Amino acid sequence: MQPPSSLSAFRVVPRTGVIYVTTEAARLGFSTDHPDWCNLGQGQPETGSLPHAPARIHTLPIQPGDQEYAPTAGLWELREAVASLYNQLFRRGLPSQYSAENVCIAGGGRTLLTRAAASLGQINLGHFLPDYTAYEELLDIFKAFTAIPILLEANKGYAFSVADLHREIIGRGLSALLFSNPCNPMGKLIAGDEMAAWVDTARRTECSLLIDEFYSHYIYGSNPEDARIASAAAFVEDVNRDPVVLFDGFTKNWRYPGWRVTWAIGPKTVVEALASAGSFLDGGGSKPLQRAAIPLVTESYVKRETQAIQTSFRAKRDALLTCLQKLGVHFDSVPDGTFYLWGSVANLPTPLSDGLGFFRAALQHKVITVPGEFFDVNPGKRRRGGTSRFKSHVRFSFGPSQDVLNTAMQRLEALILGQTQV
Repeated sequence: MQPPSSLSAFRVVPRTGVIYVTTEAARLGFSTDHPDWCNLGQGQPETGSLPHAPARIHTLPIQPGDQEYAPTAGLWELREAVASLYNQLFRRGLPSQYSAENVCIAGGGRTLLTRAAASLGQINLGHFLPDYTAYEELLDIFKAFTAIPILLEANKGYAFSVADLHREIIGRGLSALLFSNPCNPMGKLIAGDEMAAWVDTARRTECSLLIDEFYSHYIYGSNPEDARIASAAAFVEDVNRDPVVLFDGFTKNWRYPGWRVTWAIGPKTVVEALASAGSFLDGGGSKPLQRAAIPLVTESYVKRETQAIQTSFRAKRDALLTCLQKLGVHFDSVPDGTFYLWGSVANLPTPLSDGLGFFRAALQHKVITVPGEFFDVNPGKRRRGGTSRFKSHVRFSFGPSQDVLNTAMQRLEALILGQTQV
């Protein structure tokens, strides 16, 4: 739909997948506080208390100086605390340590990614398919760089080797690569020796890795007692020379999405560029919320919260995965991380065999999902050819509480079995 002729100066700006599905659900009565709806499309974790997690924050003190603007790079005290956290978690004993000058604070993950995109020069920027839906418009709005898609194959479990990485960087002339790790929507994780090799490849080829680590605490390894956090920060040799920029914050890993407190950590020169971009893009984040975040960016707090997250969300993942598999949804792999399941509905009866068809049918049962084609990131719609490779895929979120998931599973069972018996 084009804007009215009197508003021809404005283009139609597409919604991200999550915003689209919740907007469609709202037409049928959905709201975030409506108890009858099950939002398996949500991109946020449950924000209430979890067993053995630190107590949740419900009130914030505001100091007189907090009424003023925060610096565009963030409060110095919070920048110091974030740098210290990374050094304690990932860089013990290493000669090169992060400092406050390696950290930039902003008001949300997409805000930081926008700052990063605005700071890139005339380069080729690689990105994977599928990946986070908001990357699509982000990769199109800034015209200095060219976005180069890299296809991941379901029949290979969405694996991408170090040799593949080197070939893409050299063959396509990539100067930077943007990706989420673990990946939204598949939950594929690059970690350990594999991530070390990626960082080494980036170092040798001078290709910057822009790594969205917002789900890096949602890791489900073989040992449930091991509260492992996956970050490329552990494999950086020189924090000011290695071309590695990491993005994280309170949105997912601290379960405070409404705070909009996030950070990028990387070389000082990159942080300076991000701060400069913030001076004209967004002006900086919330000062009182940044100050309130400082006590929560400690090693002890993070380890307790991470253990609670992984225990609770592993159980939810396993329950939802088992249910959907029994109902005929196919999964190419079990997610290593995130709080999403990425499944194919191709073997379900029509109209459920199509991601959009499944989404619309589930809405009638007050269950929200996200069709897979939204993750077929296509900046500027430059790629032609019709049907998306992910037309039969659906992303299911196990971010909601267990009670909501239980209700959703009952409704999806009724939907699928009812359609099968028609």
